[in-house]
Amino acid sequence: MRKLILIVVLGLALGALFGQLMVSVPGYWLVRVGDTSLQTSFWFGLILLLGGFLALHFALRVLSRLRHPVSRLKLWNSRTRNRNAMKSTVRGLVALAEGRWKRAEKALVKSADDSSTPLVNYLSAALAAHYQGRYDQADTLLKRAHLSTEGADTAVGMVQAQLMLDRHQFEEALATLTRLDKQLPNHPQVLKQLKQAYLSVNDWDGLRRLIPRLAAQQLIAPEERQTLEQRAYRELIVQAARQPGDIERVRNLWADMPDYLRGDIELVVIYAEALVRGGEEGIAERLLRHSLKEHWDHRLVLRYGLLSVDAARQLVYAEKWLQERPNDPDLLLTLGRLSLRNAYWGKAQEYFEASQRQRPSGVVCAELARLYANLGEHNKSQLYYRQSVELLDKSLPSLPQPSDDNR
Repeated sequence: MRKLILIVVLGLALGALFGQLMVSVPGYWLVRVGDTSLQTSFWFGLILLLGGFLALHFALRVLSRLRHPVSRLKLWNSRTRNRNAMKSTVRGLVALAEGRWKRAEKALVKSADDSSTPLVNYLSAALAAHYQGRYDQADTLLKRAHLSTEGADTAVGMVQAQLMLDRHQFEEALATLTRLDKQLPNHPQVLKQLKQAYLSVNDWDGLRRLIPRLAAQQLIAPEERQTLEQRAYRELIVQAARQPGDIERVRNLWADMPDYLRGDIELVVIYAEALVRGGEEGIAERLLRHSLKEHWDHRLVLRYGLLSVDAARQLVYAEKWLQERPNDPDLLLTLGRLSLRNAYWGKAQEYFEASQRQRPSGVVCAELARLYANLGEHNKSQLYYRQSVELLDKSLPSLPQPSDDNR
């Protein structure tokens, strides 16, 4: 309201000023053509002159526009088609988000050529075709996406790799992602897809080398990193141990392993097994002994008792451990086995029986049964064999068994 009042007041002021000028500055226009003359006041003639100028200017602009009617029509048509294409693209993307794949593909492909973002149309349409199981059509749309926009290699490659992973074409996906990784090192999406591809093809060495890069980009949680690294090194050590004469590869893997994993009991046991298989039992003995100082675990104790290095020295170490853990059934079992290696039959018997008293075990019963059989005490041997079978039977699942009635 204030603006309107101000405009009215300003208009009145200008009108008054213009009226004063008309009174104070008299004059007239005289136009004579042959015998005909035209006379008017100066101010009215000025207004006519200004109006004629504006009319001429407007006429010239209209004529200028009429000189290129076809191009103007094409521009108008192009803008109209682009607006319609954008509306169709939005409908297609909404249908894609809602899971209506067929409708989405149709809308996106139809509007792609007139869209200002054809890459988005073709990539989204490829996803819709893929979700319908029309893989050939999806690949065709990816090719059209690549041709539609310059510099679209990365986007098309990542979508293509994801579709390959979904189709379980893991080798092809890995090849595509490896190429993309060389072009765009440390690209977050490429790294995440590489992790999926390495896991799918069981490429543990590739995964092992990828994990630090994932962590550097904060693309993996600490818990997942530990789980994946533990799994990768476990599988790599097991694979290397199966290859005859590849003990150096096993040792290099252990050396490259992150420090925190060297305290993982499962990895320590696997590494010790690999060393034994490679003829490095001495290194395995030192590894298990030092690991037991840091982390006492029954798996390490039992594996230590199965080594065949220096049985006398092993027995000395194990008996020192017994002073701190006199009632450990697994340590007592290991001491019994080490006593057998040293031909201490009576001591072996005592350790086995002590272990059995602490925790009845089918394994300990079997060891006692075998020992008594070789000592010639067959009654005791048969007794422990029966106990071993009974203990083993308790650990079996409950299943129907034949009886006298249904034989």
